[in-house]
Amino acid sequence: MARRKPPTTHGLAVVDKPAGATSHDVVGMLRRRFGERQVGHAGTLDPDATGVLLVGVGRATRVLRFLTDLGKTYTGEIVFGTTTDTLDAAGVVTATFDMSDLQPETVKLAVRDHLTGPIMQVPPMVSALKVDGKRLHELAREGVEVERAPRPVTIHAFDIEATDDPLVYRAEVRCSKGTYIRTLADDLGRLCGGGAHLRALRRTAVGSFTVAQAAAPDEVDLIDLPEAVRDYPAVQVSEPVAAMVRQGRVLPRADTFEGNGPWAVLDPGGSLLAMYEAFRETDAKPAVVVAG
Repeated sequence: MARRKPPTTHGLAVVDKPAGATSHDVVGMLRRRFGERQVGHAGTLDPDATGVLLVGVGRATRVLRFLTDLGKTYTGEIVFGTTTDTLDAAGVVTATFDMSDLQPETVKLAVRDHLTGPIMQVPPMVSALKVDGKRLHELAREGVEVERAPRPVTIHAFDIEATDDPLVYRAEVRCSKGTYIRTLADDLGRLCGGGAHLRALRRTAVGSFTVAQAAAPDEVDLIDLPEAVRDYPAVQVSEPVAAMVRQGRVLPRADTFEGNGPWAVLDPGGSLLAMYEAFRETDAKPAVVVAG
């Protein structure tokens, strides 16, 4: 069997994902556009959602887990008075509530007291999480619902404001990785004495990568690897140390690294060699070697 040729194009695409396309669809678009098979994304966006999707090409796929770990910012609309089986506007209505007397103060207090800071959140059945090797959304399509353990997430900011429609509120959320905005909407509806669902979700930022920098899949340019990991502290090393990094050697932290990492390690010319992380009390080890 012929060996697959190694990738020759490397970089990060900051895509403004269009509505109606899955994150996997976008990966396929960029595979065709750049003529590379080694393409992947960091942090799934629902098909109906739009906004920032980070897509790695070539060696950039090796650092995608570090990009997935970055905080996210979302905007959307929370519609009170109806719940759906997907917790968003794409689903079938499962219940309706008379919430005509809902007041902005009630909504804001519920957000402040229960949905800001560190919280426990139950992932929705329509998520991409796997249970026994099968994704939850696949089970949901089969009509199967399984118990999901609550997971800790952090809501750094949850700004919400009323609109001209008394049952629709605009929301902006800054949160940790793994946060489901549709679950926040559903929880907020229950906290306000009824139900709610999410619509018009847009991811406006992943770490320092914003929609202002994003472009459509057929127009996006690639960012080089050092810039792709710009949200992490960078350490530029001498050529003798770079040689050890290429070999995946453990390095003493005191000589090279400050803080707790992870760190992007660059060679003398500024190219990304590896991502290192803390190891034991005094050392750092490669989480992934990018060079070569």
